[in-house]
Amino acid sequence: MSGVRAVVITEFGSEPAVVERPDPAPDPDGVVVAVEATGLCASDRFAWRGHDDGVVLPLVPGHELVGRVVAVGSRVHRVREGDRVLTPFVEGCGHCAECAAGQAQVCPDQEQPGFTHDGSFAELVALRHADANLVAVPDDLDAGGAALLGCRVATAYRAVVDRARVGPGDRVLVLGAGGVGLAAVLVAGVLGAEVAAADPSPAARDRALALGAATALDPAEVPDGGFTVAIEAAGRAESLTTGLRALRRQGTVVQVGLLAADPVVPVPAMIARELAVLGSHGMAAADYPALMALVTSGRLDPAGLVTRRIGLDAAPAALAAPPVPGEVVVIEPGR
Repeated sequence: MSGVRAVVITEFGSEPAVVERPDPAPDPDGVVVAVEATGLCASDRFAWRGHDDGVVLPLVPGHELVGRVVAVGSRVHRVREGDRVLTPFVEGCGHCAECAAGQAQVCPDQEQPGFTHDGSFAELVALRHADANLVAVPDDLDAGGAALLGCRVATAYRAVVDRARVGPGDRVLVLGAGGVGLAAVLVAGVLGAEVAAADPSPAARDRALALGAATALDPAEVPDGGFTVAIEAAGRAESLTTGLRALRRQGTVVQVGLLAADPVVPVPAMIARELAVLGSHGMAAADYPALMALVTSGRLDPAGLVTRRIGLDAAPAALAAPPVPGEVVVIEPGR
C-alpha cells in the first residue's frame, strides 16, 4: 500500500480531517498494523481538546485497536506478518524493572499511541516495543469487540479483578456509565457480583441495566454504606466522595477516572472504617491471558458494548461531537 488514509488533528478543538499520508514504517523493535477496528474513547476527545499536555500536533488519535501485522522491525522476534494483534494503550518499554516484573502499565518510559505518537484512526498504525506489548487475538473474535480490549475492557478488568478482587456475592457500585464504567458493569457481572451503576444520564443508566446491572441510580440517590467495592469511572471529584460513603466497613474504592479537580476526601471516615482507595491505570500485556480466556470461553463478550460502527470518513465528526450517554462507537476503516 502506498499512501494511507488517516484522521489528523491539526488544531485543538477543531474538527480534524481525513487525509492521505505516507505509509508508516516500523521502528526496529516495532510493527505496522493494518487496522480492522478502533474504539472512540473519552480520552481521545480529551487529547483532541488539548487537555493532555503530552500531545503534540499534528497527531493521528486512537489507541484502542485490533488488526493484522503487515510489517515487522528488524529486532522483533515474537510477532510475524499476518498475526492478528492488539496492544494495551500503555506501551511499556520492555526493559525497565517495572516491565520486567510484568507491570508495564506503570512503566516510567511508557508510550501511548494516539497521545505520544500517531494512533489508530487510520488504515495503518505503527506500534512500538512489539515483543513486550502485542497480544494475540483469535481470528474469529469480532473486530469491534476486540478493539475495546485495548483500553476500556482491560482497564475495567484490571480495576475489578486485580485491584478490587471482586468475586461472587460482592456488591459493586460503578460510578459513571461511560466506556470504562459500562465495561466494569459487564466484567463484575460476569464474575458473579451484584452490580449497581450510578450516572446522571437516564440513557446511560438504561445501557448499564441492559449490560447486566441489577440497579441503576442517579448519583444523588446512592445510599451510604453497603457496597464492597466502588469503581470510580466518571472522572468527577465528587464521585470519589460518593464512592467512599457508599462502602461498607473495610470496603475499597478503585479510582479509574481522571479527575480534573482535587477531591474532598472524608479522611476521618476512611480511618474509622478502614476504607481503601486504590489507583488503577490500564493493564499490562502480561496480564491479558486471563482476560482473553474469559473472552474466548464466551463468558465475556466485549462486542456487546458496541452500539455504533462507523467508517473512517465519519470519524472526524464523531470525535468532535458531544458524546451520547451510553454509546460506544467503533471505527472500522474498511467500512
